[in-house]
Amino acid sequence: MVPVLSLGLPVLLSAIFVFLASSVIHMVLGYHATDLRALPDEDGVAEALSKFSIPPGDYCLPKAGSMAAMKDPAFVAKMAKGPVFMGTFLQPGPVNMGPSLLKWFVYCVVVSAFAAYVTGRSLGPGATYMAVFGTCATVAFLSYSLALWQGVIWYQRSVSTTIKQNFDGLVYALLTAGTFGWLWPN
Repeated sequence: MVPVLSLGLPVLLSAIFVFLASSVIHMVLGYHATDLRALPDEDGVAEALSKFSIPPGDYCLPKAGSMAAMKDPAFVAKMAKGPVFMGTFLQPGPVNMGPSLLKWFVYCVVVSAFAAYVTGRSLGPGATYMAVFGTCATVAFLSYSLALWQGVIWYQRSVSTTIKQNFDGLVYALLTAGTFGWLWPN
């Protein structure tokens, strides 16, 4: 067993590597450019919605208040007629990436800490590179990728976008595992 606190360097360094890789993926490679589509007549939709001053949050249309309400003929008719919508409204104004980037880095540290915990509980000092790599990669991949499929299942999110995000998660997991394998204590 290897205590999590003795894995502080690989936790921090792997989070930095993942943070940098995600920057390259999103700013240089550009394969996520098609993840979101524009609405038809974007200006018209924006003008129609702006009069409601919708606060930031997650919304759906139509919205049933309960399971029983989902069976109500009026709700069923609204669903059949459409539009049917699920989405997130953000705070209007200029884009400020700073807070999101900080949260992303903290998330990367948390994923690496969980990978350290599971790998450290599973393997002792002097474990082989491949043993560390395999355990750590599995935990990191599960953390970065697997829960994304809930959005496909329950919210009809794009399968192709989720596959791309899972590919990103695989890259992040391999970087995390490589860092742990490299810095694993003897």
